[in-house]
Amino acid sequence: MSCSLGRAERARPDLPTLAAGRARARRPCRRLTTVCATARLTGVLSVRAVEAGRGLRHPGSTPGGPRRDTGRVVESPFGPPEQWRPDDLIAVSREFTPALVLAAYRGGVFPMPVRGRRMGWWSPLDRAVLPLDQLRVTRSLRKMVHRYEIRVDSDFEGVLAGCGDPTRPGGWIDDDIAQVYRGLHRDGIVHSVEAWTPDGELAGGLYGVSQGGLFAGESMFHRPDIGRDASKVALVALVQILTADQRPGRLLDVQWATPHLQTLGVVEVPRPDYLELLAQALPLPEPDWSVPRT
Repeated sequence: MSCSLGRAERARPDLPTLAAGRARARRPCRRLTTVCATARLTGVLSVRAVEAGRGLRHPGSTPGGPRRDTGRVVESPFGPPEQWRPDDLIAVSREFTPALVLAAYRGGVFPMPVRGRRMGWWSPLDRAVLPLDQLRVTRSLRKMVHRYEIRVDSDFEGVLAGCGDPTRPGGWIDDDIAQVYRGLHRDGIVHSVEAWTPDGELAGGLYGVSQGGLFAGESMFHRPDIGRDASKVALVALVQILTADQRPGRLLDVQWATPHLQTLGVVEVPRPDYLELLAQALPLPEPDWSVPRT
């Protein structure tokens, strides 16, 4: 099986050598001796504290989503964005719960494990997004759209298993991640968009987190034997879902850009610009996930 969202091609880094944590470093790697943003949620550690073997904890703090103030995301479990490290990786933690995951997404941060049984919390300096009016659908892809039946949330477990295939290089979906996202799926927060063959086989799909007008794409996959372009077809269907009500300001986050995603119209925006877009997207109503698109 093959996966191809932004982080699907990234291997989990070792804690002592996280350095920039970027797919395409634009400066020499360095050891993590810089203090990252002091986390405001119990259990979240700064990167420097991990190397020192101790956590910077604030027992009186509580998790919560960001507030909007003049269009900016001004609150995060990981402290003010202005105090984050100038790096993609902003914190690590032992804690990994649904509440922390949701607070992270609402603050412009997402999880991906690092080695050492810890969770890394990432906010790329250059965030990859797909402008919903700039999806590139080639003639060949347009033909493939009609080969599949699109379903929504009919086989989340199948999509999760396809994306979490342990045989693929750089796999990062472990049991802890799967458990949390299963729970969020049951709560109607995580959704899967699936491409099915006429014979009733799951050929590919994607899943991600939906919060207001934000859809944070987590991973996508296709079966090469039966699912040519199936993940791309699922992405086309996702964009149709997100644009069905024609509300401006919705945000499709794919985290890191890859050459594959850039051929589909993905662009990079600086972290501050992404946080501005996020603040505008979060208050929007959820898209309609109840009706499959074809």
